[in-house]
Amino acid sequence: MKKLGLTLMAAAGMFLFSQNAQAQVEEPEEMEQIEGVEEAQEEIDEFVEVDVLVLPQAIKDAIMTDLNGAVAEEAWVKEKDGKSVYKLALNVDGDKKKAYIDREGNWIE
Repeated sequence: MKKLGLTLMAAAGMFLFSQNAQAQVEEPEEMEQIEGVEEAQEEIDEFVEVDVLVLPQAIKDAIMTDLNGAVAEEAWVKEKDGKSVYKLALNVDGDKKKAYIDREGNWIE
């Protein structure tokens, strides 16, 4: 009889705990729009991810000559004013850096 009572109490405790845990879940608040965020998001959205293996040879050469030891880990491309602009995620001696370059291998600041 003692075991039955303890079992019922344990089951009731687990039920109450699970209801309490579910009740504490809150809906996320709506975020306020900050000026300039939309423009920045549009710029981010324009880039399309590309495989680093298919980068133009001029870009690969620029990375090897200008940033000796750097490795392109990720790459994105977008068309701007009729020209291709590449955004690169580089690993330079363990440091993560972001750089912009055009199709001809000219760095963009």
